[in-house]
Amino acid sequence: MYQGLLHLHNLGRWVVIILLLVAIVKSLSGMTGNKAFTSGDKKTGLFLMISAHIMLLIGLYQWFAGPGLESIRSMGMKSVMQNGVARFWAIEHAVGMLLGIILITIGRGSAKKNISDKSKHSRSFWYYFIAFIVIVASVPWPFREVARPLIPGMH
Repeated sequence: MYQGLLHLHNLGRWVVIILLLVAIVKSLSGMTGNKAFTSGDKKTGLFLMISAHIMLLIGLYQWFAGPGLESIRSMGMKSVMQNGVARFWAIEHAVGMLLGIILITIGRGSAKKNISDKSKHSRSFWYYFIAFIVIVASVPWPFREVARPLIPGMH
């Protein structure tokens, strides 16, 4: 089960990243073009938030059932913090992704407020943009020491 969820989590990152890029482009376009905040904008934010939260649930399971919590238990926190790979999986990835998901959720929530459409686009853009930076920095890209393949099963 763990391996299957790992593959799903790996594929799911692409869903979140693509939806995040779409939401950023739509928000930027709406902000600079002074466009109305449409139901399509709301749906993009909703699908982004739902997919990010699903990834959070899968990731939490993996952290508790996989190397995250286990490395802290077996190595101790001091040793984990001194080991780059263990620190990434136990702390950095989880905290970075949690922060990104919080920003996505706040961005989605700010678009529901009774404010001008330009403000909705602007707030959404900045929250989503910062979330994108944090998430991309927290992904175990193939070129990193903590590499995961771009697509599950590819090495």
